[in-house]
Amino acid sequence: MKPYRPVSSGRRVLLPCLLAVSLAGQAQAADLLTITRDAIDNNASLASARAQYGSVEAGRDVARGDLLPQVSASGQVDHNRLYESVSSSRGSGAGNGDDSYNSASLTLEATQALFDAANSAEVDQAASRIDQQTYQLAATEQQVLIDVASAYFDILRAHEILEARRAQERAIGRQLEQAQEQFDVGLIAITEVEEARASFDQSRADRIAAENDLQVSFETLERLTGQRYDSIDALQEAMPVTPPQPSGRDAWVELAMDNSPLVLASQAGVEVSEDAVDIARAQRLPVVEAFANYSYSDTDQDQMDGHNSQSQVGARVSLPIYTGGRTSAGIRQSTYDLESSQYDFEDQRRQTVQQVRSLYTQVTNDVATVEARAQAIVSNQSALDATRAGYEVGTRNIVDVLNAEQSLYDAIADHADARFSYVIDLLTLRQQSGTLNVQAIEAINDWLSAEQGVSLALPEVGEASRYDEAMNIGAPPRPES
Repeated sequence: MKPYRPVSSGRRVLLPCLLAVSLAGQAQAADLLTITRDAIDNNASLASARAQYGSVEAGRDVARGDLLPQVSASGQVDHNRLYESVSSSRGSGAGNGDDSYNSASLTLEATQALFDAANSAEVDQAASRIDQQTYQLAATEQQVLIDVASAYFDILRAHEILEARRAQERAIGRQLEQAQEQFDVGLIAITEVEEARASFDQSRADRIAAENDLQVSFETLERLTGQRYDSIDALQEAMPVTPPQPSGRDAWVELAMDNSPLVLASQAGVEVSEDAVDIARAQRLPVVEAFANYSYSDTDQDQMDGHNSQSQVGARVSLPIYTGGRTSAGIRQSTYDLESSQYDFEDQRRQTVQQVRSLYTQVTNDVATVEARAQAIVSNQSALDATRAGYEVGTRNIVDVLNAEQSLYDAIADHADARFSYVIDLLTLRQQSGTLNVQAIEAINDWLSAEQGVSLALPEVGEASRYDEAMNIGAPPRPES
């Protein structure tokens, strides 16, 4: 069964241009929209896809050319040498005659196809290939958008996690210093010092890993855009975290079936295969063409000096009678290719449906996860305050405090991770449904703030951060007097 036809060719041609036109403009700050513009202009894979689209589009003119008038000319200039030997049966001797002469000829011919089913089918196939390549280009554009957005928010994710790990390292470092001082005056055992040292070493390792993640994230963005950025805008704390709209998985599946460039490209691939079957079957049909030709020849051979010319106008028909089974084999081959493309189309539909449903569920869960992670910070802060109070009165030891600190910083890092996962999953849902466009990027860009820029320059270890105030563990316990 032949699937429904995609949108008109005029609309298809506009699809690859929509993002580039919408994103055109003067670059300002290094926010998500500015970096996306850079990617649209400089991304290598997108540039390759555009060139491929141009190549496929030119293929339609190549196929169409065989149906238009064809004019050819051929000429030839010869120098001829003739050798003769003649003998007589009457014994009168032998005679020979040699001759040397020049000749020239010129032929002009014009043809026009009147009926050529194979070439007509090739033109249809070229148009179907343009449809397919249009959707593939749109898919590449959307992939670039999601790759850039993912790299951008991975930088912000790495930065926030790095802030938490650095603050954690400073706080545990102070705790280690206090434990060492208390051990030196005989207030605590060496075991507590070693516990604090182990926690400090672990926090240092976590900080180094977070610094590496931040640097790698910047390099990923550079690869996608071909540009380097000193800093990028940060995500506001008050960003909205709401379920995806429209609500309901089925609504997003319907959007994907109508708009997903991957689904539409697979559907266009079925049409390309159908046209290939038509081409193979057309090999059995006659080819009819009109022709007109003119020929001129001249020679200076002895007794033949002069020229002659000839012209013809007519029509000719060619019909293959037997091709060694090649035509039948070609029909079978293209039919199998059609069957394969139909299964590929169905597989792409199933993949898209599964991915859209999964992503919708994931985004919905992300909303609840962000809220839960925020509450976990509050709970862990309360637990840390209680542990500190117990430490001050001697009912808790340093290990309890270190564990409470670790739990709080893990909660802070997990909350940051959940926020950025929500943003990326939301954009990925739009990509899979075929609705990721400049408007979606602009909406996310409004959640950013230039006042809290994130740069690759790593802060000094001793530099304070907004997390430091949460890490004041209070005065150490004193022995009773």
